[in-house]
Amino acid sequence: MEIVIQPDPELAGDLIAQEIVRLYRRKPTAVLGLATGSTPLPVYEALRRRHEAGEVSFAEGQAFILDEYVGLPEGHPESYRTVIRTELVDHVDFPRHALHAPEVEAEDLERAVLAYEWAIRDTGGVDLQLLGIGENGHIGFNEPGASLASRTRVGYLTPSTVAANARFFDDDESQVPRRCVTQGLATIMTAHHLVIIATGEKKARAVAQMIEGPVSQRWPASVLQHHTHVTVLLDEGAASQLELADYYREAYGSVPSWRII
Repeated sequence: MEIVIQPDPELAGDLIAQEIVRLYRRKPTAVLGLATGSTPLPVYEALRRRHEAGEVSFAEGQAFILDEYVGLPEGHPESYRTVIRTELVDHVDFPRHALHAPEVEAEDLERAVLAYEWAIRDTGGVDLQLLGIGENGHIGFNEPGASLASRTRVGYLTPSTVAANARFFDDDESQVPRRCVTQGLATIMTAHHLVIIATGEKKARAVAQMIEGPVSQRWPASVLQHHTHVTVLLDEGAASQLELADYYREAYGSVPSWRII
């Protein structure tokens, strides 16, 4: 893992946006994996800005949503498809058909889940997967206890995740769906480059377990320790429980000036 500690979320988000711009200049047909929640928003804001400035085109690209609620109607403002369209796709030149999401309204949900897994494989895999991390260590909706070998599947939200996500539903936990479809941990691990962003002290314990703790189903994000190309972007709050934080700062400070992340 490469650990990058920045003073604030906006700087962290802009570094990730720069890396995505570089990816699309090198490979215009690149496949992105997109996460939702509040943490990735600075990344999408920076990408919108860079697209408006003419720095990047997504016209030949594709994107796969990391996860989605089951039970929200099409067009619901908190549906992750809606969020990704609102925050990114509707503001850049991604073709609408190039944004892929699991068919959570399908009658045969298990079959739809399998089709989504194969759709990712058929593109040749995700080039850059953007991730967040939950306070309990989940990535996607892979909650504590998820198999480290799991593939895209129907999942269930823990009470802590429901409580954390209630802020998007008028602070009413009863409105938060309990079921979801998520890319599994093994599916996520097939992406060529994993980029995870975490901000705020509430994420500090999960971040420390992910980076410096043992690989364990208790902290699903810890599986990323076994990936060959992972970049972790943190603000000072999220990095506050890392024992080796000074080393990570020094190591990142020594990278060549031409390299971003």
